[in-house]
Amino acid sequence: MMNINRRKFITTFGLATISTQIPLIAAQANISPNVIIKPPRLKIGDTVGLISPAGIIDSADVEEARKIFTSLGLKVKTGRHILDRYGYLAGQDRNRARDVNAMFADNSVKAIIAMRGGWGGNRILPLLNYNSIRANPKIIMGYSDITSLLLAITARSGLVTFHGPVATSTWNNFTWKYVKSILFDAEAVTMNNTLVAKLQREIITPGKARGRFIGGNLSVINSMLGSSYLPTWKNSILFIEDIGEDVYRVDRMLVQLKNAGILNQLSGFVFGQCTRCSMGDEPSLTLMQVLQEHIRPLKIPAWYGSMIGHIRDKFTLPIGVKVEIDANSGTIKMLEAAVR
Repeated sequence: MMNINRRKFITTFGLATISTQIPLIAAQANISPNVIIKPPRLKIGDTVGLISPAGIIDSADVEEARKIFTSLGLKVKTGRHILDRYGYLAGQDRNRARDVNAMFADNSVKAIIAMRGGWGGNRILPLLNYNSIRANPKIIMGYSDITSLLLAITARSGLVTFHGPVATSTWNNFTWKYVKSILFDAEAVTMNNTLVAKLQREIITPGKARGRFIGGNLSVINSMLGSSYLPTWKNSILFIEDIGEDVYRVDRMLVQLKNAGILNQLSGFVFGQCTRCSMGDEPSLTLMQVLQEHIRPLKIPAWYGSMIGHIRDKFTLPIGVKVEIDANSGTIKMLEAAVR
């Protein structure tokens, strides 16, 4: 996700209705949380589709991604508009949406991976063909601004989506391990970073909880509040992450989730990493003070410091499946496979 001007983009555009566009697909009600569609698993030799639904990329990024996925035994197909540019966006909204819709409709493509985040996902949500997505279930993965596509697709189609590396992420052994286990081998894995990374981990409220796993980038989720593209929160476990936010902004966004009636519906809470989040130059609370103030009164298992977010080594998180979290050990245990 691009750091510079990101908050300005979200503040200016994220909460506004896209009134200047004629939606390609009529609005429809969200799917019941009990209706969950698992996409087919990936196999060596399958084709992955690369798209740019948000920020701009260049041809060097595409070629590097092609090399990475080829080395992993996959074929690559790129969206028609992957290199388009329209200001800070990777092309006009209608064309970025067309690439998403085309990849889902293409039977040769078995998984869709976003090239990067940035800003722009919210702008194309009214233009996605959720009926076609439901009829052609396949893996779609990304993080950061791609949060908006993942949550909207899960909410509107019932499809399990994946908060994981984008094509321009660092595809190291750790990241690949979780991609392979979850997307290829259809394993219900337990994710635990206590022995892997030297990351700060702090318990907010101890205990275990079960629920549907839902989440993504905190700023993006806040920019979607009030829209019809968010899933049901009742008895869910919320995971969030962010980058480049002053603590007071995190405070403000958590208050917004609270006032929207979301936090009091949760059964558990995981804050991954708040990368390069600072207290600024003015008097400030610490991030942990803010989390304790807003999350501890909920009396649900919660912790900070999972390997989720704008970091090199990251988990692949299935949105929509049931998991069990343990705040004491900092583990996320999938209770079912996310692909079939």
